[in-house]
Amino acid sequence: MVRRFEKKSRKYRGSRTHGWGRVGQHRKSGSSGGRGRSGLHKHKWSLVMKYAEDSSGYPFFGKHGFQQPNAIVAARLAINVGRLDSMLDELASKGLVQVVEGKYVVDLIKLGFNKLLGGGRVTKPMVVRAVWVSRKAEEKIRAAGGSVELVKGVVHA
Repeated sequence: MVRRFEKKSRKYRGSRTHGWGRVGQHRKSGSSGGRGRSGLHKHKWSLVMKYAEDSSGYPFFGKHGFQQPNAIVAARLAINVGRLDSMLDELASKGLVQVVEGKYVVDLIKLGFNKLLGGGRVTKPMVVRAVWVSRKAEEKIRAAGGSVELVKGVVHA
């Protein structure tokens, strides 16, 4: 790549300060008035007035947005339809899944999951009860001769 300007540092070899005056100038945060957002209420106020939106102080001051507490955020515990399909016989032998009229009836909440995703292949007809179901998963289950029931009011497994 072509250089537009000559690198000045080559000219300053041996000069100790490289044109920045007395020792220690231009390094660290003293020359910039502090690190990060320090000084925005004092000596960097003009920067706030110039760049803050409508002088509200944003994005320099205040809290922005809302973060829900973890206690009320539902964890999405997901499983793919392909994995569920491969586990059906084993789950049926343990009594966790019932077989009604040739279809496997799966309650995902009982299995410890609350979301069904569409990865993998579905070979057996199944009736799935879940809190959340992806569009792809629903299409694959219906194509295999099954159905999907959404459970309302239950979020946590």
